[in-house]
Amino acid sequence: MDATSGAGNSRGRRRFGLHGSRGRSKGRPEPEVAANDRAPERDVYYGALDLGTNNCRLLIAAPAERGFHVKDAFSRIVRLGEGLGKTGALNTSAMDRTIEALRVCSNKLMWHKVKKHRLIATEACRMASNGAEFIARVSSETGLELEIIDRETEARLAATGAEPLIDSDAQSALVFDIGGGSTEVMWVEQRGEKKELLAWTSLAAGVVTISEQFGGGVDVTSQSFAAMRNYLRPLLAGFVAQVQRLKGSVPLPSHLLGTSGTVTTIAGVQLGLRRYDRSKVDGCWLLSDDVGKVTAELLAMTYEERMMNACIGRERADLVMAGCAILEEIRLAFPATRIRVADRGLREGILTQLMMEDGTYGRMS
Repeated sequence: MDATSGAGNSRGRRRFGLHGSRGRSKGRPEPEVAANDRAPERDVYYGALDLGTNNCRLLIAAPAERGFHVKDAFSRIVRLGEGLGKTGALNTSAMDRTIEALRVCSNKLMWHKVKKHRLIATEACRMASNGAEFIARVSSETGLELEIIDRETEARLAATGAEPLIDSDAQSALVFDIGGGSTEVMWVEQRGEKKELLAWTSLAAGVVTISEQFGGGVDVTSQSFAAMRNYLRPLLAGFVAQVQRLKGSVPLPSHLLGTSGTVTTIAGVQLGLRRYDRSKVDGCWLLSDDVGKVTAELLAMTYEERMMNACIGRERADLVMAGCAILEEIRLAFPATRIRVADRGLREGILTQLMMEDGTYGRMS
């Protein structure tokens, strides 16, 4: 997949390969495998770590015939960006929680003798006044060298990770990744035999920041939910206008493709799962109207009722409505009949990129 510049990028249009050289600058059970292939003995392992505003996630995988085989995985909700919107800095408790999770990641990388890895940090560390100091502390206390990536790189990696789930018959797709502190939105089109990322934007709004800005996410009313949406709508307006200029008409994608906790949570609720099951969620299709119905049902619930839902739980109950508000605005801006759900994202994009750089992606190690 190739791509061009994002919304509001003053450098003008330029192409970059989603699988090419690196750019510089969310707590569920993880899948045992990310491909259908069994990895052979004596695997060579790669690692990908994504430290976001809400989650710390790690994947360790080996090349396999049709992609890669996941050997080990880790995910923990750390809420690194807790209170960041009010203070502009990472707080001590959040940093301590995150360090503990990163120690687990460091041990796993050493245990599996990972050959090559990329360890990224996103919005919380980008925006915090003490983000660089925290990265230095991580290095000192865990031995992990985290890289704070820019928003362009984050969008590209998210698109790379989700690309296999874009419908092969789709002429266009709107890919979105609702994170804890930011939301990446990408317009992808089929050009000849390639999928190209023609436009992207990164909104400084995620489930943690929006929840904190509008009362904390516990007592969400129809009025406060409408206020969230009214706040988010103009944030998307510039990107909608950009895609409209690109297309010469109202942007109507063949389908939406969502990755992150919000869309996977909604899928689990809509499917009526008694407990979250990645095998039933990843790659599933939802009707856009059904997503709206689930949002209405969640809005009518109390905080305690949301907390008791097995696909939401205590750790997401105060964040899910903020995510729903972001998703509702994306659905309004880019009408499509269907939404595909991806329980995959940045880490898969990192692994794909690392293996392609080595020429090992899709090969038995």
